[in-house]
Amino acid sequence: MSEELIPETPEQETEENEAAEAIKQRKNGLYPAVSDELAENMKSGWADTELHDLQPIPQAEHTANRRAVLSARFPGERLVIPAGNLKTRSNDTEYAFRASTEYAYLTGDQTQDGVLVLEPAGDTGHEATLYLLPRSNRENGEFWLDGQGELWVGRRNSLTEAEQLLGIPAKDVRELPAALAEATGPVRNVRGHDASIEAALTDKVTAERDEELRVYLSEARLVKDAFEIAELQKACDATARGFEDVVKSLDKAEATSERFIEGTFFLRARIEGNDIGYGSICAAGPHATTLHWVRNDGAVRSGELLLLDAGVETNDLYTADVTRTLPINGTFSPLQRKIYDAVYEAQEAGIAAVKPGAAYRDFHDAAQRVLAEKLVEWGLLGDLSVDKVLELGLQRRWTLHGTGHMLGMDVHDCAAARTETYVDGTLEPGVCLTVEPGLYFQADDLTVPEEYRGIGVRIEDDILVTEDGNRNLSDTLPRRADEVEAWMARLKG
Repeated sequence: MSEELIPETPEQETEENEAAEAIKQRKNGLYPAVSDELAENMKSGWADTELHDLQPIPQAEHTANRRAVLSARFPGERLVIPAGNLKTRSNDTEYAFRASTEYAYLTGDQTQDGVLVLEPAGDTGHEATLYLLPRSNRENGEFWLDGQGELWVGRRNSLTEAEQLLGIPAKDVRELPAALAEATGPVRNVRGHDASIEAALTDKVTAERDEELRVYLSEARLVKDAFEIAELQKACDATARGFEDVVKSLDKAEATSERFIEGTFFLRARIEGNDIGYGSICAAGPHATTLHWVRNDGAVRSGELLLLDAGVETNDLYTADVTRTLPINGTFSPLQRKIYDAVYEAQEAGIAAVKPGAAYRDFHDAAQRVLAEKLVEWGLLGDLSVDKVLELGLQRRWTLHGTGHMLGMDVHDCAAARTETYVDGTLEPGVCLTVEPGLYFQADDLTVPEEYRGIGVRIEDDILVTEDGNRNLSDTLPRRADEVEAWMARLKG
């Protein structure tokens, strides 16, 4: 039986015309126009690719629990959490998209332009709706003419498929700004990710109320659930393999530059995960004294140290954050080893202080005390006592940074949390943080002996607070100096 042709309504025709006008040809494209015959040809002859009987993603149960907790915190209020939009890198090319942490945490989705809306339902509760881009329109040519059409950037899930995978009812996100503009009642929005959503809500929200939502979502991630802990372990395991890859290729890095190290680790991150969790620090020689050396364009020389700070981000966006300082030729010099051992001892003290009920600051204080003791012992602070050095913070000339931070979907996770719940808070099971003391003697620092100058050492591991203490998620990588040398010798064969 032939399919009956149903005439378009005036509304449908208007919508298609408007959509067609929005599909603009690229300036200086080789094809100045689309013939009616080609446009008609492109509408048909395509197989039905709808996926059926999809199972929910592994995270779906956890994201549902997270939304329920959020709902209980803000009863009777509409909550709007956007994924964000593509950002232009240059001209008509974009940066790789990474969904906002708040959105991915609550949905498990990672697609651009998505928005989670929790609508108040009854006296307490909410109904969640996920607003997403549907499949590209084939009638108006969007799927092959638009720069974000599916023939250009790949197939995306239909709204029905998204509902099955994520466990959340889905609607067309293009309808959302108008709906929000007409909405009444209290609204909160996570700002900074979607300008069109913010414009629709401009007269309905306040900066203070929106910030309360952002802070709450940051603090909700302080304690990780079972899914998150498993993801962080996966990230650490992949990161360890990336470090092994680097050691095996150090001879090639010596023949080229730090960029070979960066590319080697990046390959592992893309094979086993989504990406790197942050810009890799591949700092050889004196570059190791620059805390965030991400240019990675310097020489790699035998006899110097390599400070490698890198982390794999899993496909569900949880990142490791690990640092090892390695002798490029496989063996520490006596001075390098002395400085390395001091940092190792400080890290050991810091890790030992990570346990339930401890103050968050305890691990930092423990590590800083050890480093201050070493600096005094080496005669770099005159005749001052260790207590006086710590009181005045004089050790910071060479230790510079805090000894760690929360870790999770962001490398510096929970950053918007209140001070009283973060740095002035108390550790509890499920918290994951880094312990990463370091000593950095700048190449132009005239207050230290010349042989110290240009040496930087940091050791960093990812530590989970457990019921009875802690677990080092990155402990497959050696830390003690002799273990590091043996490990490198084994990998280099």
